[in-house]
Amino acid sequence: MSAPPAVSHRECSVNPSILLITTREDLRTSLQNALLGQNYELLTARNETTAVQLATARKPAIVLVDREKCSWQSLRQHPSMKLIPMVTLQTTHNEHEKESCIRELDEGLDACWCGQSYRQIIAHLRSILRRHLNAPSEPRALRVGELRMDIARHEVHVDARSVELTPREFQILKQFMESPGLVLSRQELLNRVWGVDYALEEHALDVHIHSLRHKIEPAPSKPMFILTIRGVGYKLHAA
Repeated sequence: MSAPPAVSHRECSVNPSILLITTREDLRTSLQNALLGQNYELLTARNETTAVQLATARKPAIVLVDREKCSWQSLRQHPSMKLIPMVTLQTTHNEHEKESCIRELDEGLDACWCGQSYRQIIAHLRSILRRHLNAPSEPRALRVGELRMDIARHEVHVDARSVELTPREFQILKQFMESPGLVLSRQELLNRVWGVDYALEEHALDVHIHSLRHKIEPAPSKPMFILTIRGVGYKLHAA
């Protein structure tokens, strides 16, 4: 199997780039053909090391991970990969893998595509990229009372204590810290964190809120930061 052509490390690109991590030439070629005329640039990496180098140099708009060849969880550990939307691709689809995908979506994976046609994949890509590329620029750090969030470093501190959050927990807390004192409905939080195209029960959000409280609240059973507004949703206490 021949290696994919080398990608030039230009300083910038007119078109948004998509980073594909795979050793499968057929997957790379098929995706490249499907992207013709779509105004996206496809970057390819055969392993995690090359992928991180490309992500650092080229700052792709989205990362596609061949599930059979690379671990998205490992990629997420690199600073250049923490905030880029990440999607896994796989050709096989059985009940075990379906359950695995659902679990990983809760852990911070943005999407998991199993056996879709390339036409469907491109449609999903456009939807994710629209949300990602059209998002307003955001501050590098947020602070509300004793809560501090460094977005670039993906770090959270409560007073002087460092708190380790999952990607989903981080995104949920970020929504609260961007709107302190405002009530956010469960559906609004689901739309902001998971996207309007993703179907998820509100109970799943409550589970993440419960876990987040146990990490940031001095007394999780009597929260002082994330308050429940009965029948509506939640808000971050701004004082």
